[in-house]
Amino acid sequence: MLGSLLLTIVDTLGGLLSGVLLARFVMQWQRISFRNPIGQFVVATTDWLVLPLRRFIPGLGGLDLASLLPAWVVQVLVVFVALGVKGVIGIADPLSMLVVMWGGGLLETVKVALYLLMGVVLMSAVLSWVNPHALMAGLINALAEPFLRPFRRVIPLVGGVDLTPIALLLVLQVLLSALAMGKYMLIGLA
Repeated sequence: MLGSLLLTIVDTLGGLLSGVLLARFVMQWQRISFRNPIGQFVVATTDWLVLPLRRFIPGLGGLDLASLLPAWVVQVLVVFVALGVKGVIGIADPLSMLVVMWGGGLLETVKVALYLLMGVVLMSAVLSWVNPHALMAGLINALAEPFLRPFRRVIPLVGGVDLTPIALLLVLQVLLSALAMGKYMLIGLA
């Protein structure tokens, strides 16, 4: 009971921290300004970790690895705690544990990124219907647009309605299901 509660807390906090780090990574990758409430929140909550890491972790082709790698490490720690709560750490061989921890952390990081993208796409769609001129609509649309663009090339407007967010959300659901299957296969190694 307490182990499950601890795992829920660690998973939630780890997901939030990884999500904010991934948001920073994507905002820098897409060259989206941080001069808005969301950008300021992202910077304020991640500077303590990202700025010191930039001394040691260089960028790669315009990608901010000092934001991406800590998101992965946080999820590796979440997987480590989950395996510890389940009592797997002491009985599995060390090499398979490293593979499971780092591989599981990578899958969990991708899962957090997919959930973040789902949230952005949903907010973009809702804002486009309710208040397309809202203060945050430009930022949300800028985050969603690179992922919706390939679908917009293929799926035409139907009666003036853009169905690409639905198509993207469906693809993201399929990817989340595939990640869950991959995670179960990876845990089988432990």
